[in-house]
Amino acid sequence: MTNKFDKLNFITAGMPLRTGKGSYPEAFSILEKMELDGMELEFVHGVRMKDEHREYVKEKSKNFVITAHGPFYINLNSQEEDKIDASVQRIIDTASVASQAGAFSITYHAAFYMGKDKETVYNQVKSQTKRITDILEKENIKVWIRPETTGKATQWGDLDEIINLSKEFEQVLPCVDFSHLHARSAGEFNTYDEFSKILEKMGKEIGQYALDNFHGHLAGIEYTAKGERQHLNLEESDMNYKDLIKAMKEFGVKGALVCESPNIEDDCKLLKDYYNSI
Repeated sequence: MTNKFDKLNFITAGMPLRTGKGSYPEAFSILEKMELDGMELEFVHGVRMKDEHREYVKEKSKNFVITAHGPFYINLNSQEEDKIDASVQRIIDTASVASQAGAFSITYHAAFYMGKDKETVYNQVKSQTKRITDILEKENIKVWIRPETTGKATQWGDLDEIINLSKEFEQVLPCVDFSHLHARSAGEFNTYDEFSKILEKMGKEIGQYALDNFHGHLAGIEYTAKGERQHLNLEESDMNYKDLIKAMKEFGVKGALVCESPNIEDDCKLLKDYYNSI
């Protein structure tokens, strides 16, 4: 998988809200007017996309950056075998459709601990990830597969787990959701130094290509001692996005940062404008 980026791109989680009930052409026209860089296709309730939409988005992917988010109903550590199989299939379907639509990367929440110890769950996620990457390789589907850092301690996917999994597979890289890391730790991961350590760790442990083909999420976030509660607009939360953007610029991160705030395109624009101002 080769590097395809010369900069950090700011993209929306799904179609801009201004699209209303509009279609992809309208969505891309809004992104263009706002000078935003692309969008994440949201397959969160199932992987469905009409053929003509795939073709249209694929054409747009020549000038815009496209990623995709897999369904929420994924748990590679389910206690029921059929649910694991269905989860594996959902990830493969996401990769397949996203690839046909010109996406470079997909992300998903990989698993829940279900009361099991970390090592057991890691090995389970690893063996299912091998199943997934073997099939993608056989079918020649070339997109990055990225488990996302999750927002609650009950969900598999802290930073170390995601980085370690990425070291085991050529096609796997992290999707770093900075808001989730902040919420999961009930307030940590929110300073320039902490953001720098995340990026440094990725570059050192996985390789520079992890920063050259980055895919991450950011939003304002409300959290409790148990972790993530809900997404907020950046200015209504304590998420220190300015120091994060400074750190990303300092480390020369390239790829895509997806804005998941409730006011997606406005916060996306806020992030991009701030990045360009420093």
